[in-house]
Amino acid sequence: MKIFVALALFACLGSLAQAVDNEYCQNTVITACSSSAFSGKSNSICNARFAGIDHIEPEIQSYINANLAKSYDYLLLATHFNSYQKNRPGFQKLYQGLSDRSFEDSIALIKQVTRRGGIVDFNTRHESSGSVSTKRGTLEVDELHSLALALDTEKQLATGATHVHSRATHATDAERDPELAHYFEENFLGKQAESVRKLSGYANDLAKLMKVPDPSLSVYLFDEYLQKQ
Repeated sequence: MKIFVALALFACLGSLAQAVDNEYCQNTVITACSSSAFSGKSNSICNARFAGIDHIEPEIQSYINANLAKSYDYLLLATHFNSYQKNRPGFQKLYQGLSDRSFEDSIALIKQVTRRGGIVDFNTRHESSGSVSTKRGTLEVDELHSLALALDTEKQLATGATHVHSRATHATDAERDPELAHYFEENFLGKQAESVRKLSGYANDLAKLMKVPDPSLSVYLFDEYLQKQ
């Protein structure tokens, strides 16, 4: 009887040691880094994933999708004001710049996710309470309403960046990711706040200038001002 108990205890200890060994890449590196491990389906821990990337990756994926969608919206606005009917090169310059910035932010985030061992899957949609809405309304608007639309968009992107930062900072120990929180703080929070401030100023200034019987000259002068920015 004692022999069977000893054998069972030995087996349990062996299984526990195996589990502990599997927590470290050095103990599984031969099998983990074999050719079959690079198929993208390996659950090996010999990768670049650490801290809370598993929990925050879906939130970043959602923010990437939002930036790409908003980049396209801004591009449509820029095209609208670049037509011969509207002929507002200042507004075209403003929205083209915002479109380029949102696209570049998407590329930077894709690089950041892959640097941390993640995979960006554009076929997967993740929605949460802090996700940025990608619903598109009409974009053929006048100058003042376009500024209001852009301001709403920038506030959504700022809120989305704050949500990701908050998830990375205030989560549980297993889900917390200071490196990603620092990345968003350095590259998004301040920049988005400045963009919201600038567009809110533009919207208020143009609204005041248009309080005249014929605001066409005011809009023309404001467009000239935007060209010089």
